[in-house]
Amino acid sequence: MLDFIQQPWHWSIAGLFIGLTVPILLILGNKPFGISSSLRHICAACLPSSVTNGINYFNYNWKEEKWNLFFVTGVLIGGFIAAHFLSDPEPIQIAAETKAQLANQGIQDFAGLMPTDLFSWESLGTLRGFVFIVLGGFLVGFGTRYADGCTSGHAIMGLSNLQVPSLIATICFMIGGFLMTHFGLPFLLSL
Repeated sequence: MLDFIQQPWHWSIAGLFIGLTVPILLILGNKPFGISSSLRHICAACLPSSVTNGINYFNYNWKEEKWNLFFVTGVLIGGFIAAHFLSDPEPIQIAAETKAQLANQGIQDFAGLMPTDLFSWESLGTLRGFVFIVLGGFLVGFGTRYADGCTSGHAIMGLSNLQVPSLIATICFMIGGFLMTHFGLPFLLSL
């Protein structure tokens, strides 16, 4: 049984489970699916009211949304279990052309999910590492708040509910991803 679990599964299995999550959450509890909202709940729960006084964004009953914190905790635990006990020991398959392009930009480590040439404590001290890790993280957080949700909230939950703002946000996510892949990434890797 463990051998079956450790074999790479077809992508459609994950798609099926994600696709079933939306109607199950809606039918069982009228709950929206999204991950970024949990950060708001964590801040509202951890920050004292004296700090959040006057900040309407954090003044709400976060306890009504604690189910979301359990959901995200389950995602983190599931990711840990999958990475440490169920992962495929073989290296990730990356197209030869992609490897060649990245190698031309100084990326040599293709063993993990993220190249340590970019994402490591050592690279954080470089301009390129700072841009990718710190500035990139800030932009993701800012963009998530500005778009009023993340890709899972908009592209999965919002589109399944036929929400036009989610369609616009998802189109913008895709355009931004294409632009960064073809123009931004080569520039940033040259830093």
